[in-house]
Amino acid sequence: MALKFGIEFVPATSVDSLVSSIVQAENVGFDYVWVTDHYANRCVYIALAVAALNTKRVKLGTGVTNPYHIHPAWTAAAIATLNEVSNGRAVLGLGPGDRSTLGQLGISLSKPLTTVREAVEIIRKLWAGESVNFSGDVFNLKSARLSFKPATRIPIYIGAQGPKMLELAGVIGDGVLINASHPKDFEFAVKYIRSGAEKAGRKLEEIDVAAYAALSVDEDPAKARNAARIVVAFIVAGSPDNVLERHGIKKEEVEAVRQAIAKGDIPGAGKAVSDDSINAFSVSGTPEECISRIEQLIKMGVTQFVAGSPLGPKKKAAIEVIGRKIIPAFK
Repeated sequence: MALKFGIEFVPATSVDSLVSSIVQAENVGFDYVWVTDHYANRCVYIALAVAALNTKRVKLGTGVTNPYHIHPAWTAAAIATLNEVSNGRAVLGLGPGDRSTLGQLGISLSKPLTTVREAVEIIRKLWAGESVNFSGDVFNLKSARLSFKPATRIPIYIGAQGPKMLELAGVIGDGVLINASHPKDFEFAVKYIRSGAEKAGRKLEEIDVAAYAALSVDEDPAKARNAARIVVAFIVAGSPDNVLERHGIKKEEVEAVRQAIAKGDIPGAGKAVSDDSINAFSVSGTPEECISRIEQLIKMGVTQFVAGSPLGPKKKAAIEVIGRKIIPAFK
């Protein structure tokens, strides 16, 4: 089976600009578009709806939303509506959310496994047209029902990184979105997804394993890696110790990056990032170097490669390069 290609967009610019990039992504051959959900940016559902009206083939989804700041019933209705206006092209990316962002809203990231599991169950029941009576540890619904039903089945992808959430994705997910760029991380992740799948009586092959990777491509490898520095800095700053240890990232570098970010010195944080970190936390370099890394990811079980920020020194040029040189290498 050919590798599927997705692309991540952050709706931090105008909706017109965002949709222009999404149309470009469809035209060059991407299969999936994932739009991030963050309260500070443009509304993900309005952006996706406009994108649906301006595209014909590409699948469109949240990458990812969470069941803390938006109730699962609302998410079910929103994605079902997106599926309607896109003629069956909607997908749902759902995860526990970001602790720091939820904290800004006064929301505690409690019981993430239970919350995600219950949310997925509720959403699927609502999509099935059921009148939902649900009494869980997190959610309680009484005779909740959508007034319409999706015409096609909508896949649910679980955003996961830790062992327990990865295993849950293997149990309940149609796919899993993993924020990682290195084969070592997928060697780690896939064994937990497989374990979950086996517990549910499923095969790993039934689950779309997506590498939600920081990509930076340019014909000049130095420019590509330099463009990745800021993104990698934030990944380094937010990575747990076990992930940093897995890649041999020095504590001195991590501390320097975190201190620079805390001071608001974002360029300084980028400068503190080592080549080892760029290699560990991004797919960066020439098209040929990126193809080589993606081939390594496939060997680890990846079935969808999602090109995430920054894409390259110049976004539109990078999208063209991916469509012209990288995607065809796997089709």
